[in-house]
Amino acid sequence: MKTLNIIFTILFLSFAALQYNDPDPYVWIPIYAYAALLCFLASKSYFNKWLYICGLMVYTTYACYLFVSPNGVLSWITQKNMTDITGSMNDTQPWIEATREFFGLFIVIATLIINLIWIPLARKHYSAVSSVS
Repeated sequence: MKTLNIIFTILFLSFAALQYNDPDPYVWIPIYAYAALLCFLASKSYFNKWLYICGLMVYTTYACYLFVSPNGVLSWITQKNMTDITGSMNDTQPWIEATREFFGLFIVIATLIINLIWIPLARKHYSAVSSVS
């Protein structure tokens, strides 16, 4: 799990750096930087479930907003027939940005949930094994 957290630390820092040219970097750089910080701390065996819960609350709330917003993911699914979102963004296709942002948040949320579940289980297993030895 340590290796995976190091990989996600690097990945999320890269995502944060790529947000420099985004229309709203003041939102996305902190989102990815916070996720990178939590993964880095996990790789160093530091885990505080409340840091994860706070992050997950913010990320999930924002993801829900991006999902139901007028040019969000739901609009992309129902009205745009899930057209290609890999093209360049423009004013005639505003759902591309919200959909990409939603999937970025999905990656962050999934990573934090895995850590939130896995790390306490691994610690419990490790302490049970070491007390038997």
